[in-house]
Amino acid sequence: MTTPTLPTFAVAARSHHRMHGRLIHRATLRAAAAALLFGMALPLLAQHPAPAHTTDIHMNTQSALSARQQAILPIAAFTAAGDLHRLEPALRAALDAGLTINEIKEILGQLYAYAGFPRALNALGTFMTVVEDRKAQGVHDAQGKAPTALPAPDQMLAVGTANQTRLSGQPVAGPLFAFSPQIDRYLKEHLFGAIFARDNLDWGDRELATVAALSAMTGTESQVQAHMRISRNVALSEAQLEHVVAVLRDVVSAEAADRADQARRHTLAN
Repeated sequence: MTTPTLPTFAVAARSHHRMHGRLIHRATLRAAAAALLFGMALPLLAQHPAPAHTTDIHMNTQSALSARQQAILPIAAFTAAGDLHRLEPALRAALDAGLTINEIKEILGQLYAYAGFPRALNALGTFMTVVEDRKAQGVHDAQGKAPTALPAPDQMLAVGTANQTRLSGQPVAGPLFAFSPQIDRYLKEHLFGAIFARDNLDWGDRELATVAALSAMTGTESQVQAHMRISRNVALSEAQLEHVVAVLRDVVSAEAADRADQARRHTLAN
């Protein structure tokens, strides 16, 4: 399988970055809360390969990501890296590529579970400034749909467990979760329940954001592998995952692309 040609979003992003490279980030962001950093993301999934019959595996034969999908990758990566200077023009480019305001808020909000509250809050503050600035310039960005009502709190554990099982292809268990039952409950009840149950961003988009964010961080190799496999379970094709690597290399960094590519190759080999 050949490597995709230069991503279309990468060309637009580089041009957009030059246009906005001299913008001064005007918002002075302060931490809005001291919160539990919930950055553990499926540490044991890499030990549990998904079965070949998992729903949606191999059903997508598309060879490239859409411009909208490509735009998800840098905003997730720059949020996780805390690079607000590069995040601002990437957010503008993402809106231009067709992502709605609510979709981007979903992406940035989800990333607190992987990169921590401070970086998610800072990214949301940057996005709020971008939206207000574009509105003042007469740009009318689509708000996008809001999520439907979430399940009741007493149902969230069951909903999250079902979502996690469907995403990973089998029930997730292991010695770490026996050692720390509370982290198992946090993952099931909140990450896969409260967050993944929000239906105004589909699971494929959520996995693109997660792979990009984890690839932009260090020490998360097993989690990138797990989410590369989950990406196949939610119908992202192998060619599209190659395209993920290409976009990360051209728009984010060689290091992020290398981490993503190593995880992709490991997943393919297994």
